[in-house]
Amino acid sequence: MARVFSGIQPTGDMHLGNFIGAVRRWVDDQPSAGSPAAERHDAIFCVVDLHAMTLPYDPAELTEATRRLGTLLLACGLDPERCLLFVQSHVPAHAELTWLLNCTATWGELRRQTQFKEKAKDQESVSVGLFDYPVLMASDILLYDTDEVPVGDDQRQHVELTRDIAIRFNNRYGDVFTIPKATFPTFGARVMDLQQPTKKMSKSEESPHGTIGVLEDPKSIVKKFKSAVTDSETEVRHDRDAKPGISNLIEIDAAVTGATIADIEREYGSGGYGTFKTAVADAVVEFLRPVRERYDVLAADPAEVDRLLAIGAGTATEISDAVLARATKAAGLLPRATPR
Repeated sequence: MARVFSGIQPTGDMHLGNFIGAVRRWVDDQPSAGSPAAERHDAIFCVVDLHAMTLPYDPAELTEATRRLGTLLLACGLDPERCLLFVQSHVPAHAELTWLLNCTATWGELRRQTQFKEKAKDQESVSVGLFDYPVLMASDILLYDTDEVPVGDDQRQHVELTRDIAIRFNNRYGDVFTIPKATFPTFGARVMDLQQPTKKMSKSEESPHGTIGVLEDPKSIVKKFKSAVTDSETEVRHDRDAKPGISNLIEIDAAVTGATIADIEREYGSGGYGTFKTAVADAVVEFLRPVRERYDVLAADPAEVDRLLAIGAGTATEISDAVLARATKAAGLLPRATPR
């Protein structure tokens, strides 16, 4: 099994698109407990709280959001016996390796990063961290001899940068880093906004009525689906260009029920949008119900959540420290002596 690494920021609330497009994939791809792949820690997932600091934030909210996201990832099905789950800032090597990689990355390639341009364009003042966070992301990935990085298409450029930095470092200092590759989910990976079906569902507050939270109240979920934007026709037919709204609902239904698009078109094709919207809403509510129930149990015992995250951080520190030592030695930094 290839070693997989991925992370998610504790900003905003996890929504249906995050779950279907990323987190469910992580859960499904975990090795079996006790298997060689589990013993090798081939599935590594991280709450990337350092990345959340690149834009203005409230410290108390960051603390709360980090624990909440860790709790939710456990509720979604990430199992500490099958994967590593930890908080980024709990593993010091992430920040330390970033400096070595900063001395390998170039200003020009960071300046060309599309996400930086998009996030910085409407701000009067931009932190160096926002400019530099793709290097921190490279550090996250390279610290674990990662083979594959499951990402959405919006992160493709960052993984390519990681590859470029790793190859350049290896060329200068020797064979230090594993060169990772990005992997992309196929169907169901791109859940669109219910009110703006040509845009991805987002954590931002721009379209609260178009976003479905994983922990959202079922009545609210049903209401949002019933008011989802479609078109003036009545035929339930998949056509992304001509019918983006109804196509998005079809894809969501397929993702949460396991039905094919053809199956859904046959069942609901001529039944009208109202009936279909209700069916999709009910399917999503049922799909998320086990997560909400597990979350409530875990959230009632935050000390246990912290314990599980600490276990993951301990193992992640062992793995990452070895890779960091390899990199610092290759780069010519004086090894730290043990005091007598």
